[in-house]
Amino acid sequence: MPVNNAATQVSLYKAAAWDCHGAAPYASVRKGDTSMPTSAYATDLDKNAANYVPLSPLSFIERTASVHPQLTSMVYEDRAFTWRETYARCRRFASALAARGIGVNDTVAAMLPNIPAMYESAFAVPMIGAVLNTLNIRLDAEAIAFMLDHGEARVLLVDPEFGPVITRALALMKGAKPFVIDVDDKAFGGQRIGEVEYEDFIAAGDPDFTWKLPPDEWDSITLNYTSGTTGDPKGVVYHHRGAYLNAVSNIVSWSMPAHPVYLWTLPMFHCNGWCFPWTIAAVAGVNVCLRKVDPAKIFELIDKYGVTHMCGAPIVYNALINSPQAASRKPTRQIAGLIAGAAPPVAVLEGAEKAGIRLTHVYGLTEVYGPAAVCAQQPGWDALPMEERAQLNRRQGVPYHLEEAVTVINPETMRVVPADGETMGEVMFRGNIVMKGYLKNPKATQASFAGGWFHTGDLAVLDPDGYVVIKDRSKDIIISGGENISSVEVEDVLYKHPAVLVAAVVAKPDPKWGEVPCAFIELKEGAQATEAELNAFCRERLAAFKTPKQFVFGPISKTSTGKVQKFVLRQQVGSAAAIHG
Repeated sequence: MPVNNAATQVSLYKAAAWDCHGAAPYASVRKGDTSMPTSAYATDLDKNAANYVPLSPLSFIERTASVHPQLTSMVYEDRAFTWRETYARCRRFASALAARGIGVNDTVAAMLPNIPAMYESAFAVPMIGAVLNTLNIRLDAEAIAFMLDHGEARVLLVDPEFGPVITRALALMKGAKPFVIDVDDKAFGGQRIGEVEYEDFIAAGDPDFTWKLPPDEWDSITLNYTSGTTGDPKGVVYHHRGAYLNAVSNIVSWSMPAHPVYLWTLPMFHCNGWCFPWTIAAVAGVNVCLRKVDPAKIFELIDKYGVTHMCGAPIVYNALINSPQAASRKPTRQIAGLIAGAAPPVAVLEGAEKAGIRLTHVYGLTEVYGPAAVCAQQPGWDALPMEERAQLNRRQGVPYHLEEAVTVINPETMRVVPADGETMGEVMFRGNIVMKGYLKNPKATQASFAGGWFHTGDLAVLDPDGYVVIKDRSKDIIISGGENISSVEVEDVLYKHPAVLVAAVVAKPDPKWGEVPCAFIELKEGAQATEAELNAFCRERLAAFKTPKQFVFGPISKTSTGKVQKFVLRQQVGSAAAIHG
């Protein structure tokens, strides 16, 4: 049967272009290879300095600082910078790090909100061949300590707000402690714990510091940790090539114009802000920094600076459209918004449009640099009723322009499932916008790349349009406000309580956060525990967002072999994943 829609043709073609082992259907002829006839195209046409430069997003800031030096690069509270100034500050920072002996493959960690220093780190750290590790500011001290040890951080930038948790993390570290730099944000205050303040540190650097592109575009540029959905967090390593390509894909797949005004509602610690620090440099845009997601502040900045673009999880847009400010606003122009983290509810898509925000749904994971798939909108959708349009926009979609493929594959046969909207398979990616692998974890790296595809663990179908539609999540990941929560991690804590016999944690729908953890508890015979007691027990051992928001006491449904039937528990709380539990 012929395939008539373009998206399905692309998906199936790209899957068929490689065999199930990931081998290319053809190979380049190389010098000295006598197995195939020598071609004129394979001789005397080598790479050289004139025709080959490694791809790196560092190229973007150098070009923009040269072409548009006077344009505004960044605003934050009462501070503003031009691209000339931002480039000079990045070079100062790189120079100061180099003077401390930081260099190729050294890790520089940052525990910072969306402030100028965080943005500058995305360029300054890789300028000297070092690797930037942005830390999730919502994590607890134990998780941070693990990441600092595992990534062998030599330098750590800390905002004073996180001084207490970093102090605890440093005390818990098993390895060498990093050199700590305070980034003293006058808009907040807080506890300084470092050896030097950021502005003093970069002031000693050279604004004309000579930096170099990486000798190999495969060189590491950043380290991003997963949320520990199967035990300890895994360190996802990005390369310069992937960061460059995804930064450009953001432009192409979102049809971004030159000089956008981008509001940083998305945390820069999430997959390096989905590569948008580099994207905004490429298009010579304005970075409007935002320390915390606050609807009143967001609308203030939108009006003050003429914001044109923003990104975030459904909870961010939900907070905006349900704020008092949204009710009284009359939008005069449309803002482009990317939404990811979970399929956006219809109410969010409708409310965003009324607030003047046109949402585009993207999909990805830490392992694919943030979004690497997009629900590409088709001509004619705007004429459809809101409900129908919203349903179309909720799909995870098709590959980003510079990602080779995203599709749904039967993990047993490694063949693409039919585009019938019913046959389940696993979402898999392939292409240049896929991580190098997991740091110090070859077993997990090999497993994730089995069959020549990156396995996401998300279960989905291909609809008749060839768009990926996620139906369930494997390994019981709970996505709350865009953050991944491991049910196993929460269960491990609950099992430490002396009264708990069996604990099972599943996602419960929540109007604000999308999903929150709900814990089912069987108590030991004769033991007693209250919801308040277990809540306090968890809060002492987990980050607040990982603590269950509800506890259900009583017998837990199990199979004949004693395995907890989580799909039954999901049905009890009305989880969206219950159907395929």
